[in-house]
Amino acid sequence: MPHKKNPDVFELVRARCNALQALPNTIALSINNLPSGYHRDFQLLKELLFEPMMQFMDILDMLLFALPQLKIKPDLLNQAKYDGVFSVENINQLIQAGVPFREAYQQVGRAVNDGSYVPHREFTTTHLGSVHNLGLAEIRAKAEQVQQRSAVLQRLQSGT
Repeated sequence: MPHKKNPDVFELVRARCNALQALPNTIALSINNLPSGYHRDFQLLKELLFEPMMQFMDILDMLLFALPQLKIKPDLLNQAKYDGVFSVENINQLIQAGVPFREAYQQVGRAVNDGSYVPHREFTTTHLGSVHNLGLAEIRAKAEQVQQRSAVLQRLQSGT
């Protein structure tokens, strides 16, 4: 989509993190049904664990590099070239007025094609992660928990 300006690094980080989330299941399946006293299969865990840990370190490196460089341009979407971004909201508005999805989609498509499309920019979303509910408080709380755990681990490792 030409209006999308997502930096690839964050899409790749998301994909890598999703792959890492599958790791516990992979490990469980690898050691499933082992008879008692038979542990030779555990050697396979090394290759399952080491590569994802390296990937995780790469993810952290990428984020530590990319996040400080982010710049938010608050009025960016007010430019006419981004009007198409709001077409989904126009469709949602028609659906809420009782128009079937297919018809709403076709109406907005025709308006875009014939030049009569007017973007509906005034809308409010409430679900977590949406533009109007980023969940920043939850993110900050989670970051503080991670920092506290890290501080405790460092104290334990240093013996103080």
